Amino acid sequence: MKYEEKKIKEKVISSIIWKLLEKGGNQGVQFIVQLILARLLIPEDFGLVAIVLVFIQIANVFVQSGFNTALIQKKDADEIDFSSIFFLSLLVAGSLYGVLFFLAPFIAGFYQDNSLISIIRVLSITLFFGAFNSIQMAFVARKMAFQKLFFSSFAAILISGTLGITAAYLGWGIWALVAHQISNRLLITIILWFTLGWKPKLVFSINRVKELFSFGSKLLLSDLLNAIYRDIRSLIIGRIYNPTMLGFYNRGEQFPKIIVQNFDGAIQSVMLPAFSSHQDDLKIVKNMMRRAIVTSSFIMFPMMIGLAAIAEPVVSLVLTDKWLPAVPFLQIFCAIYALRPIHTANLKAIQGLGRSDIFLKLEVIKKLVGVLILFLSIQYGIYAIAFGQFLSGIVSTFINAYPNKKLLGYNYFEQLKDISPSLFVSIIMGVIVYLVGFLPLTIGQLLFSQISLGIIIFFGLAKIFRVDILYYLINTIKKIFYPL
Repeated sequence: MKYEEKKIKEKVISSIIWKLLEKGGNQGVQFIVQLILARLLIPEDFGLVAIVLVFIQIANVFVQSGFNTALIQKKDADEIDFSSIFFLSLLVAGSLYGVLFFLAPFIAGFYQDNSLISIIRVLSITLFFGAFNSIQMAFVARKMAFQKLFFSSFAAILISGTLGITAAYLGWGIWALVAHQISNRLLITIILWFTLGWKPKLVFSINRVKELFSFGSKLLLSDLLNAIYRDIRSLIIGRIYNPTMLGFYNRGEQFPKIIVQNFDGAIQSVMLPAFSSHQDDLKIVKNMMRRAIVTSSFIMFPMMIGLAAIAEPVVSLVLTDKWLPAVPFLQIFCAIYALRPIHTANLKAIQGLGRSDIFLKLEVIKKLVGVLILFLSIQYGIYAIAFGQFLSGIVSTFINAYPNKKLLGYNYFEQLKDISPSLFVSIIMGVIVYLVGFLPLTIGQLLFSQISLGIIIFFGLAKIFRVDILYYLINTIKKIFYPL
């Protein structure tokens, strides 16, 4: 058993590293591309595209229909399963494209901007790429072929980023963002088609679809609730306020989102197949879940708290002063995304155990609470809307953790105890870094001082207080690079 657990850990860690490289490469290039585009374009352009993407992202939930996760979770998924779901997803994508094409004038009328008509109709083409890509990603996760995904996705984001920036320089305006979005989705699909080794066969089984739908339907409803709940704020802000304020709101989310999605996305991609493959051994699942929470918190807490402390000079230096209204949103979103490790580990464990019924119930409860908080916060302004999202996130950590008390014997207070050392050290570091911001230095000098001091303080305190995960990570890294 020890040998098996060791092999599991090595494979999971290796997969996480490749997924981190893939996410890091993507997000790194994407971050640079977005910074350049933010300098070349105006906040209103980003706000208008954000409105359109809400409708496309909701449509994409139906395209994937929870089947992507169902293919990963099913122990004996074969070529018939993959091909059947592929053709079904393609059919759904075509149907939804027609719906959005027809609704485009009505959406544009609601937001009183006719330019949205053509943007919706063009960007909705990405639904077809989503149908391809969702099955490709399921294949990658089952085979843990994250090394291939790293090279493929990095090439796609590099080329699409270049196209987007070139279009912006040529004066395309908002269409530079559209070109960037479409080319990225198209390229990753094409590259994976040739590199992944999976292609659909001309087979279709309605029985297999029904079998997978029994699991995927619950995830479909969960994902749909999540997508609507996640994006409803953008729709409200874009309508009640204006696309410019929505641009500030979304830009404030960009920095913490890129950082967290980089690491947390890697954890999600690897943990689900890892949990699923060992769903019969609850001890292994609990140990993996515990390690995921502790490790990701040790990395996420200092990054989010540190970023919130240096938010203003970062925005001023990187995006220019025209984006300074995004600073309060950035700080609130840092607090929101700092909670992500708790959400992810709990939900992926539940999914991995095949309990999509519990997963759906949790999503319904969380969304009801979140919508209540949202409608209470709307009357107090746009900043209250963002803070309400943070309050909802705190409540959701309790809700997500509750089932695992019974499923795995790992309750919320145990989880809180596991992450408290990292949180304590990070808060101390954040306070000191924020106070350094009042020194009379140039922006460049200030950021260098704050970041350097933050790193030294965090790891210094972690060593002084002997935070266990620090030594675990050091030993793990040593074993990877020096196996002998």
